[in-house]
Amino acid sequence: MNFSSDTSAPAHPAVIEALAGVNSGMEASYGGDSVTAGLRAKLAALFETEDFDYWLTASGTASNALALSCFCSPIGAVLCHEEAHIARDERGAPEFFSGGGKLQLLTGFGARIDREALETALGQINPGFVHETPAEVLSLTNLTECGTAYRAAEIALYAGLAKEKGLAVHLDGARLGNVLAAGKASAADMTWRAGVDVLTFGLTKTGAIGCEIILLFGGARKKFAALQARAKRSGHMPPKMRFLAAQAHAMLEDGLWLNLAGQANARAAALADLFTGAGYELAYPVDGNEVFPFLPEEVARRLSAAGAKFYPWPGGAYRFVCSWNTAEADIAALAEALKA
Repeated sequence: MNFSSDTSAPAHPAVIEALAGVNSGMEASYGGDSVTAGLRAKLAALFETEDFDYWLTASGTASNALALSCFCSPIGAVLCHEEAHIARDERGAPEFFSGGGKLQLLTGFGARIDREALETALGQINPGFVHETPAEVLSLTNLTECGTAYRAAEIALYAGLAKEKGLAVHLDGARLGNVLAAGKASAADMTWRAGVDVLTFGLTKTGAIGCEIILLFGGARKKFAALQARAKRSGHMPPKMRFLAAQAHAMLEDGLWLNLAGQANARAAALADLFTGAGYELAYPVDGNEVFPFLPEEVARRLSAAGAKFYPWPGGAYRFVCSWNTAEADIAALAEALKA
């Protein structure tokens, strides 16, 4: 009954097999290998475009910080939700990597930026005012930290508003697979077609060991040399990148990543039904693989004593995360503990 995080799950067997498959012979270092180069065709097919560049890292924090540092100057700011991962969980990495760029935090229910809050922030930008730190980037997260999703049309709307003010648009897609598994939009519709300039595309939470891909779309490709330089300077230029790329190959092959995300979503839906059926309200809609029930303290203690792993969440709810490896037996065991 480990619902602590999808990063607690093992890697999918196909990923392990793929690593063994590339573990022979000599290959060029630092991303110049044939395995990494071969990833372009799969990414082009997934995102329905050839107009992109990409870079691989082993962590979402590295991907977000590197991506944002290419678009936010040391004297600029990034607009993001106050509960965004880059604000709450990355120990100042975006500020550090950008050399001093600031995060400007916005409000909104379920970690989704409220349109009025965004429009107000955009309307107040005044680069000519020396006391201000003008926003240069809008960062959105999908899924959000509260398990809620932006629809493609919302991303397009927000990106359009940001671009009218000259901002670049970043999408933190650590759980993008869980959004797309619902089938409401394609990867292209959710990213570059909606105005996203730079995507941090996560496969780690979906079933890889540690594989995140930074994608620069369209005009943002001019930042690729800067991205590589920053990756090298910060220690995120893996000498044997083929082993990161092999994970991505395995995950993208025959849509494995989406199938695994769908499995996690299905388990979360069952978990949500379990809680609501027992009379416990959910703090947020379940748009992916995370469930946030309001539980009495004694119930939370009882579940923990029964061996369930989960976390308290700001606002009084508890966070339960399902992964590709969450079994029906885990849900059944939690149901028994809930009834005890």
